[in-house]
Amino acid sequence: MSSYSPALKERIVRKMMPPHSQSVASIHRETRISMPTLYAWKKQFQKRGFVVPNKPVAADHWDGKAKLAAVIQAALMNEAERSAYCREHGLYVEQLDAWKSAFESMDTQEVANTGALASERKKTRQLEKELRRKESALAETAALLTLSKKARAIWGTAAED
Repeated sequence: MSSYSPALKERIVRKMMPPHSQSVASIHRETRISMPTLYAWKKQFQKRGFVVPNKPVAADHWDGKAKLAAVIQAALMNEAERSAYCREHGLYVEQLDAWKSAFESMDTQEVANTGALASERKKTRQLEKELRRKESALAETAALLTLSKKARAIWGTAAED
């Protein structure tokens, strides 16, 4: 089993970060380090607070966790440091400001909506279950009606005897 230095790990994970945003597969082809190892390193750096997007995409398409991590990391920086941070990660200062204002504008109403959403999902599941039950009862009734018609056609009715 190979042992890699922390400096090598950081250098490789930085290739996954913006502005390079290389995919794990391309780094694997380049370095011949196994893909599970690269994913593990990526996960370790994400847990330590580094902005490593899940997919190598433009900053506009980052997931919420990566955006929040970028806003938090840049929060205490002055303008020069923020500009350097943005250049390093392939961002614009305006993007950070927009993300920050979006996070600040979130209020507790959205949290309350999650409870309402959960109750609506439960109600939907119950209605779907009832609909499936009624559909199966309807199918059974149709089958019985068809069978009774076939039985009358074959044996006739009691009045005909």
